[in-house]
Amino acid sequence: MAVKFQDEAFPILKEYLFYQQTVRQRSPKTVDEYFLDLRTFFRYLKVYRGLVPKDADFEDIKIDDIDLDFLKAVDLNEAYMYMDFLLRERELNASSRARKCSSLKGFFKFISKKKHYLSADPLEELELPKKKKSLPKYLTLEQSIELLNAVDGPYRERDYAILTLFLNCGLRVSEMARLNYTDIRSDNTLRILGKGNKERVVYLNSACLDAINDYMSVRPVDGVKDKSALFISRNNNRMSVKTIQALVYKYLEKIGLSAQGYSCHKLRHTAATLMYQHGGVDVRVLKDILGHENLGTTEIYTHLSSEQMKNAAESNPLSKVHKKD
Repeated sequence: MAVKFQDEAFPILKEYLFYQQTVRQRSPKTVDEYFLDLRTFFRYLKVYRGLVPKDADFEDIKIDDIDLDFLKAVDLNEAYMYMDFLLRERELNASSRARKCSSLKGFFKFISKKKHYLSADPLEELELPKKKKSLPKYLTLEQSIELLNAVDGPYRERDYAILTLFLNCGLRVSEMARLNYTDIRSDNTLRILGKGNKERVVYLNSACLDAINDYMSVRPVDGVKDKSALFISRNNNRMSVKTIQALVYKYLEKIGLSAQGYSCHKLRHTAATLMYQHGGVDVRVLKDILGHENLGTTEIYTHLSSEQMKNAAESNPLSKVHKKD
């Protein structure tokens, strides 16, 4: 969905969004999400303050006329009432509400602390909804091997290479789609363009190198429309995110996992979990491999599987000591 915030946003909001796009180098998709979050908030405020007819369609409310005086009147209470609206009327979960809350805080911090349009940040004390902490879903080592062994068909070298990179390098699906063959370097490393156009480099193990070499030996050359793309579709285009997702779902379904909530992102979780649990990779190293901005995001992989917990209990030297009769 194309979002034209240039046409719908008021000047100060445009300034913030352009700052995010050009200075912070946020992706167009991320900037669009910021705009949609903030547009919903300002539409809500117009309704709450009685600035639009009571029968007005919420989705038709314009925000391009909002000025500095409107922003100066925003207070913490209105923000919390908006959070209640998102919960009760929109029925958004804690994760979605937390994202919209972060969008609000980011905008008001920008116009108060950086641009000084406001003398103080009215939402500085706004707290994010507590999100339910859940362990990431991932494939076991046995399921991962089964998934790789399920690859077949006329594009098996390509498909096998994609799954191997997911499971060994923990790429995001958007990163996989953006890969160019020149990103594979002679020192056996892979350049990845991640979120916010941030680059990182990961080392390719022998499984990845073998899979890539097998694919490159059959990778189409003639008639390819994007000659720099690493992974080519059957129509000789760069493989899109949706095409890669469909490929992953096909093989997950083949091994009976499609209905269990698995996806491309779960393969990223799998790579991280296998490296941590079986490889003993330090969580700080894992952070760099995955391209996380904060260590806290990576620390979710420090969970222990039930099998590990069982083994830990059995390894206690007192586990063999029993009461004497």
